[in-house]
Amino acid sequence: MGKGYNAAIASNPYIVGSFACIGGGLFGLDISSMSGVLSNDAYKNTFGNPGSNAQGGIVASMPAGSFAGALIVSWLADKIGRKKVVIISGWIWVIGSILQCAAVDRGMLVVGRVISGIAVGLASAVVPLYQSEITAPAIRGRLVSMQQWSITWGILLQYFVEFGCSYINGKASFRIPWGLQMIPAIILSLGMIVFPESPRWLMDHDRDSEALEILADLHGKGDPTNELVQLEYAEIKGQVEFERTEGAKSYLDLLKPGIFRRVGLGTSLQMWSQLSGMNIMMYYIIYVFQGAGLTGRRGNLIADSVQYVLNVVFTIPAIIYIDRWGRRPMLLIGTFLMGFWLMLVGGLQGGFGHWGEVDGARVWVIDGHDSITKGIIVCSYFFVCSFAITMGPVSWTYPAEIFPMRVRAKAVSVSTATNWVFNFALAWAVPPGLANIGYKTYFIFGTFNFAAFIHILFCFPETAGRTLEEIEDVFAQGHTFTAWKVKRHVGQKTLEDIKLAQKVDRESHDDHYEEKA
Repeated sequence: MGKGYNAAIASNPYIVGSFACIGGGLFGLDISSMSGVLSNDAYKNTFGNPGSNAQGGIVASMPAGSFAGALIVSWLADKIGRKKVVIISGWIWVIGSILQCAAVDRGMLVVGRVISGIAVGLASAVVPLYQSEITAPAIRGRLVSMQQWSITWGILLQYFVEFGCSYINGKASFRIPWGLQMIPAIILSLGMIVFPESPRWLMDHDRDSEALEILADLHGKGDPTNELVQLEYAEIKGQVEFERTEGAKSYLDLLKPGIFRRVGLGTSLQMWSQLSGMNIMMYYIIYVFQGAGLTGRRGNLIADSVQYVLNVVFTIPAIIYIDRWGRRPMLLIGTFLMGFWLMLVGGLQGGFGHWGEVDGARVWVIDGHDSITKGIIVCSYFFVCSFAITMGPVSWTYPAEIFPMRVRAKAVSVSTATNWVFNFALAWAVPPGLANIGYKTYFIFGTFNFAAFIHILFCFPETAGRTLEEIEDVFAQGHTFTAWKVKRHVGQKTLEDIKLAQKVDRESHDDHYEEKA
């Protein structure tokens, strides 16, 4: 352990690339920590029977903290390294969980959720960054997409814990699940001690020998002369040297030509992932199924749990095939299907529903149409499956791989912060939206998905199967509004190509100084 990490663990790309995903699981734990208590009488009584606006505020407090955490990452990940930020995020989550578990009023609950949100913001930004910088290009998409899978597992496990605890009378029915959610964070923080730091970060801090040693353990079974190791080392070294001539690191770098385009792609993709409507189906699925006519706490909880299981299962094909299918086809198919299912749900709700009252709240509800109720539930399931197999994994993978190293931490944090801004807004807005405009809410999100389809079709180039340095050539092609013209072979290089390019650069550099002399 003199290396500061375990070489045997580092030699397994799937272990080293997936363990940090527990950080994504924290986000999933939070989602179902609220969705599972919305119909819990003990929760309602303890926190003053919050109405739609108050409940939206409680839910939204977590993404508000996550927004702050995602912005802090931009400085922290460059300053102390990716690995240490992951460890810190776990301990912050533990503090937030303790406060939530002990909460006696809305104020204390909100404070706990904000602190937990900071942890999620840190983890959600730094984990894809860490994974993208530590995994080989052939499996990078697969491992970064596991961030989304860990989110789905967090949702599922926490939901079943809350489902079981819902049969407990009293406050323990929600305090036990909120307390247990600190266990994964403890495992994350302690476990990351035996994992290596990002070699790209080390080289950017003039620790080249450590970076080469880690690359050898990661991709060459400890052999620093391995061709893939030498290829990555040469590419990263050349990229670091080039980028240092581009000026100091700052947020102004995000506005430079070539970079600003990519910032727009990263932030907009995170925005579209939130505007897809998945928030409705995760945070507030109980409200959705109540409006569809599914009554009774047990029946609703069972129907909800089926949806969460589907979310986990249908993320698996995306993890396996994301590097084969490519990012563009997955995004295009996903946004189109999600828009279709939401429009269908809105049409069924609008055609067969009416304003009514459920548990004392005004709800657009369907009565006496059992087949329509089942149809809406099935459409909701199809929507979740469409998101799980397409947009969910790619929305984390794509922003983590499109930026040059000098701005990667800041750009990924801004992209992730965008996710949390829209998460916050929608978490607060959806309950009042369902209470005031009912079925029209689904039409709004359906339209967002079709708008995302058009944007992706024209502006998002394919990035699968390339090293992070080779992706530079993808964007050098241009095609800002004709992204489909960038072919999948663009940018791919061999070790000889890298050495030749570096030789040309050195000769050009020497000629430049000879002319000056």
